[in-house]
Amino acid sequence: MAGEIPDLNATVRTGTGKGAARQARRDGLVPGIVYGGGEDPVAINIPYNVLFKKLKAGRFLATLYNLKVDGHDDVRVICRNVQRDVVKDLPTHLDLMRLKRTSKIALYIPVEIVGEDDCPGITQGGVLTMVRPEVELVVTAGDIPEKVIVSIAGMEIGDTATISMVDLPSGAKPTIDRDFVIANIQAPSGLASASDDEDEDAVDADEVPTAGDEEAAAEGGEE
Repeated sequence: MAGEIPDLNATVRTGTGKGAARQARRDGLVPGIVYGGGEDPVAINIPYNVLFKKLKAGRFLATLYNLKVDGHDDVRVICRNVQRDVVKDLPTHLDLMRLKRTSKIALYIPVEIVGEDDCPGITQGGVLTMVRPEVELVVTAGDIPEKVIVSIAGMEIGDTATISMVDLPSGAKPTIDRDFVIANIQAPSGLASASDDEDEDAVDADEVPTAGDEEAAAEGGEE
């Protein structure tokens, strides 16, 4: 399961509208809104440097945060949108949604591969190809898995690991309603090239006329 939920500190934004938002940006803050959870929306500001670092670290839209705002109870939130400047591509506004522990939400969860030492396909020179380094799951906000573990132990070259082979955490299910591929073991490039050459040689051999074919062609020409 996921570890401790990280904090996200913010302050209440006094005033609303474009004027207050522009002033916040001039003060080195990014304006935002917190909504949902059966409560009224709250206008907030988050320090630009704090938000920028979290965005740069990645997975900001897939991370559950403990929002701390002075004068308000801590609440779990997830970011649903980050607006950016069309020219500079820098954050200008964000939307945070409140979540209860029992809330269901779709998140991308990273995949961890195990069992490589016991994978015949790998020991024979095969190449592990990650088709989906993360999978989208519907999970409970209070029980978000840190990762999805996929074992490739016993897999041969040409085998695939699919979502049906994974023991998902209780209450979690894929958003895609089919058995999709997560990873596969491909033949090494040299072996694949050799196989392609053999196929081409076989085709060429089929196209070479036999002696009987040549005689038949000659007789047809004499007529």
